[in-house]
Amino acid sequence: MPNKLLNKLLFTSSVLMSATVIQAADCENRGVLDEKFCDENYDLVADTPKDQSKWRDPSTLVFTYTPVEDPAVYKDAFSDFQKYLSEATGKKVVYYTVHSNAAEVEALRSGRLHIAGFSTGPTGYAVNLGGLVPIAVKGTADSFQGYNLITIARADSSIYKMDDLKGKVIAHTSASSNSGNLAPRALFPALGITPDEDYKVKYSGKHDQSIMGVLSGDYDAAPVASDVYKRMVSAGRINEADFRTIYTSPRFPTSSFGYAHDLHPDLVAKIKQAFTDFRFPEEMQKTFGGADRFYPVTYKEDWKVIRDIAHASGTAYTKTGLKQLS
Repeated sequence: MPNKLLNKLLFTSSVLMSATVIQAADCENRGVLDEKFCDENYDLVADTPKDQSKWRDPSTLVFTYTPVEDPAVYKDAFSDFQKYLSEATGKKVVYYTVHSNAAEVEALRSGRLHIAGFSTGPTGYAVNLGGLVPIAVKGTADSFQGYNLITIARADSSIYKMDDLKGKVIAHTSASSNSGNLAPRALFPALGITPDEDYKVKYSGKHDQSIMGVLSGDYDAAPVASDVYKRMVSAGRINEADFRTIYTSPRFPTSSFGYAHDLHPDLVAKIKQAFTDFRFPEEMQKTFGGADRFYPVTYKEDWKVIRDIAHASGTAYTKTGLKQLS
């Protein structure tokens, strides 16, 4: 090999190795976060960048809520909070409608989304891959608003207990959903029922589609989020008498709300204050089952049960997992 070519290769290799060493030295702990992020305070979420030039302070803030049921309903439901957030930050706030959990994570990761609500299960993807810093869930002065995994069947069916699911076609919602997929895979085996072995899994896409699919006879039963089910009953979309609930899980935290990790700290302080001070108007309370405010949470403490369920079901909040999700 000519000396010039050899020297060039050695130099290039040295530069790449040096860059890798510098990058590694620049972050003492990353945990399970994507290589874009650092977690030196060990709170399991991405730290604010050390380099102040990477702090973002956009003139327009983009906000969205997890794509459950009809996205248009939630755009209207959060309109008062959007106005409040705009006043608190001095920024224009626009609503960005997303139609899948994967698309929401990607929007956050790419910098197109600044503040968002994520479903319970996908929150882990948003934290690890998108740099979400969860700060709140819906709740009251006393506690956060929780929900349960419930398994529903038609009231006129022959399904009365979990064992009756054997050999049936059961709707799971989506791969990332906590109550619609991960929790059933983690919890049902202890009840003597293993998804994909004892019954056939079909993915419906969303909780409301699972519920309507059970009603129409497309599926024999479905594990769904109790809060979605109750909202559909309250809205008159379904008649509770048409269904039978055969299982109810322990309580989980509901959708998380948070901000992108690289927003300017001064802006973050205003966003946090807005979440702390805002009180839900009457219509918003009706939409969200009586919740009247945002209740403070941390990903490390309040999402532990969800991470445990994900671990038990073999789910990893990685790029590969997100590709499978999409």
